[in-house]
Amino acid sequence: MATNATDNGPTQIGATATAPVDGTAAEPPKKFPKGVVLGKDGKPCRSCTSFGAWASQAKATLKTNPDASSTAASTMASAASSSATTLPQRRTDCPADVEQLGRSTWTLLHSIAATYPPAPTPTEQNDLKLFMGLFAKLYPCWVCAEDFQQYIKKEEPKTGSRGEFGNWLCEAHNEVNRKLGKPTFDCSKWQERWRTGWKDGSCD
Repeated sequence: MATNATDNGPTQIGATATAPVDGTAAEPPKKFPKGVVLGKDGKPCRSCTSFGAWASQAKATLKTNPDASSTAASTMASAASSSATTLPQRRTDCPADVEQLGRSTWTLLHSIAATYPPAPTPTEQNDLKLFMGLFAKLYPCWVCAEDFQQYIKKEEPKTGSRGEFGNWLCEAHNEVNRKLGKPTFDCSKWQERWRTGWKDGSCD
């Protein structure tokens, strides 16, 4: 569920850390590589940042603090210094970055839509609404979470049937894609993509 940072809140992308507001002496502003998103604690947020930006952060850390040359940090630094035409290599068992987290989350949500009942009971409808509300609060990327909370305030989840929820979720996904400059999906085909498979039998 990756999304762009909004202008409100303490998120900073390729910027400096905020100074204390309690009157204590402020440390010199700390600069982070472009694309690094800070958490609410002012530290880089791994689940809000792409792997490439995180690797650049590790490289910058090694430059300013040579003692931080752990194997993991060295690997990340090496990835960051790889050719601009090649994607950095990464292990498959690392914590999820914002892109991997987003892809996995959309897969889960669309799969929930695909198995949601065609005619849900009032209890099932209420459970789904509660789940979506909690999901929007607990999502690991806090910038994305706040953005999705705003979206569901404006466009309340439609849980009256499988088709209704599937279309609502597809439109929500498209809204995020538009913000990220990605192509949108034809929502008339969401069930082929996530439930039945394509009509040409290529998923069978």
